[in-house]
Amino acid sequence: MKSLSYIQSLLKLDLQKTDDILINRLSSNVALINQMSRYIIYAGGKRLRPLLLLLCARATGYQGTHHHLMAVVIELIHTATLLHDDIVDESVTRRGKNTVNEVWGNAPSVLVGDFLYSRAFEMMVEPNSMPIMRILSKTTNSIAEGEVLQLLNCQNAELTEDEYYAVIERKTACLFQAATQIGGLLSDVDKAQESALKDYGLHLGNAFQIIDDVLDYESDAKTMGKEVGDDLSEGKTTLPMIYALAHTYGDDRQLLEDAINQADNSKITQVIKILQSVKAFDYTRNQAHKSAQLAKQSLELIPDSDYKDALILLCDLSLQRRS
Repeated sequence: MKSLSYIQSLLKLDLQKTDDILINRLSSNVALINQMSRYIIYAGGKRLRPLLLLLCARATGYQGTHHHLMAVVIELIHTATLLHDDIVDESVTRRGKNTVNEVWGNAPSVLVGDFLYSRAFEMMVEPNSMPIMRILSKTTNSIAEGEVLQLLNCQNAELTEDEYYAVIERKTACLFQAATQIGGLLSDVDKAQESALKDYGLHLGNAFQIIDDVLDYESDAKTMGKEVGDDLSEGKTTLPMIYALAHTYGDDRQLLEDAINQADNSKITQVIKILQSVKAFDYTRNQAHKSAQLAKQSLELIPDSDYKDALILLCDLSLQRRS
């Protein structure tokens, strides 16, 4: 199977122009902002969300240049949310490096996150498209709602699957959705194709986050760039735990409930064994597979091309991730 590097090579020039704009637009007269921005840019990451926007624009025949700009807007919004996430979660590592808040402290991280948001909004008006501005303003609002919902749901062993999906659709999938929908809007696609790309982004975003929640238990610190069981230590009840809580009894269920209610991952090895015993990871991966299949099906109205094939490939790659 082709890899992410194949998709990146397919968009080599687009990605280079996007990176150039990203570096240029992060420039500021404030030295600390420049210093922190460089740290963020070179911290790694797949830049998946801007990649999606570029692919959807190309898959629908876009010939202009605004897709580079809008890909940067999507990346800035995503990066701002990560900065704020790390502060809320009190995270010390991300992608194998110290978080910005660990290096510079919470106050500068909040303010630079605000700078990234405001710079994104400054840029999003340039295509002069009210539909695009409407999507992005709604998306940033949804992300904020998702963050608040997740905070309210912390240390809640009674969380349902529906409540879980309400969080991940706002917190993660909606930015995927915005990226794919905007890619189509730039090409002036018809309403049916716009809706198809929007659905694709939503389902792919769900699949991506579901797998992320599995990896928090199944992967290792070196591969993930953060500690195993971070979600548990933050009191987050994700899909593997929701399923396990519904299929365990007695001491095992009590151990899981205590781990969630006390935000305690000190017994992570025992927790993982219980999740494995009830096949919680199998169930969760199956749900991710269903979301990925829905994403693929959403692309039926999009004309065949190498770019469409790459969008389909991303569905498969999202299920096979190890980090």
